[in-house]
Amino acid sequence: MASDEVVGPHRVRKRRGPARAASAGQGAAVVALLLAAVNLRPAVTSLGPVLEEVRAGLGVSAGVAGVLTSVPAACFALVGFLAPRPARRYGPGPVITAGLAAAAVGLALRPFTTGAASFIGATALALAGIAVANVLLPAVVKERFPERVGMMTGLYAMALNLGASAAAALTVPVAQVFGGDWRIGLAVWAALAALAVPPWLALARSPARPPHARATAPDFARDPVYGPVSGPVSGPEPRAPLTRDPTAWALAVYFGLQATAAYVVIGWLPQIYRDAGLSAGTAGLLFALTSVLGIPLSFALSAAAGGLRSQSGIAVTIGVFGLAGYTGLWAAPATAPWLWAVLLGIANCSFPLALTMIGMRGRDGAAVIRLSAFAQSTGYLLSIPGPVLVGALYQHTGSWRTPLLFMSLLMLPQLAAGLLAGRDRRIG
Repeated sequence: MASDEVVGPHRVRKRRGPARAASAGQGAAVVALLLAAVNLRPAVTSLGPVLEEVRAGLGVSAGVAGVLTSVPAACFALVGFLAPRPARRYGPGPVITAGLAAAAVGLALRPFTTGAASFIGATALALAGIAVANVLLPAVVKERFPERVGMMTGLYAMALNLGASAAAALTVPVAQVFGGDWRIGLAVWAALAALAVPPWLALARSPARPPHARATAPDFARDPVYGPVSGPVSGPEPRAPLTRDPTAWALAVYFGLQATAAYVVIGWLPQIYRDAGLSAGTAGLLFALTSVLGIPLSFALSAAAGGLRSQSGIAVTIGVFGLAGYTGLWAAPATAPWLWAVLLGIANCSFPLALTMIGMRGRDGAAVIRLSAFAQSTGYLLSIPGPVLVGALYQHTGSWRTPLLFMSLLMLPQLAAGLLAGRDRRIG
């Protein structure tokens, strides 16, 4: 559609259709990105508030429940390593679409399983789909918003925390509406995942950049690992191994330790509060607070970190908050439960900080995507033993003091890894 613009005595015809189409395409990309992000954690955070009821319903021990809390890390690690191959062949967009569909199916099946094995299997299917989006969403951000990577990373981190907190806060109330049936409380999150599929179907069919723009951006549009959002590419595999880069390893270790802390909090924090004498509803709200804090803090933190050459100071500060939160839970969980939840909520902002550091450490678009796959997959792999060990310590001692002491000590290497990962270095 064209519009007229008067310049001096002449009337100049100026076409605005392409600009409007580009703006609409950007808006559709934002909607798709946020819908994907809001679905990255409900499969995990919806389980903690009803874990005791799930254990009773499926007849599983605390040790098996610890395995349930480690399934997310295992799926995110293994599928994260595999995600580049289909993304290279089909493009990140179609692969993310398939991942969201798998998440919806797994979440729909999970509440209606009858045993621990089938419950874990359905959970793994949902988490495998989510793992694809975990690794590939940075590719979409880089391709669709090359000049606003920090802001868009903050936005989708906010959406991620919104989904996580909503699932934590609402699972128990929804279950209570339906007579306390935990299965219904978990099932509703399948609908949220299904809502994200149609926008991604549309986005996967649309080009991320016009042809002339692609020609001027070979670092990402021609990336041999991931290619453009809208389709596959061909080309030689990159040869420079990240396994030889100390900064890449520091990022992977930092990501793994923050993931360990996050999944212990997700899997066990409501139970810690319930064992301290708080009600299930209050425990769910306290846990939700740890995620709600991440909604504004994720954006603010990403913006602040993006303006600094080094993020080491922020990483250390966040780690100190986490150390204080675990120490408080260890000493007196019911004395100041809201304070401990606030401290741990601030500590959980190590996740958007890790994403921001990944984006800033890469020298170009292709390096950022390779680093994302390496750091996230390796990090999640490193985080697998933590939740299992916490569950085993709890079952063996019958108390949360030893597991919480373990988590406090684990914050020390996280501080060191954050200090190294945050240095002003470039990879690629």
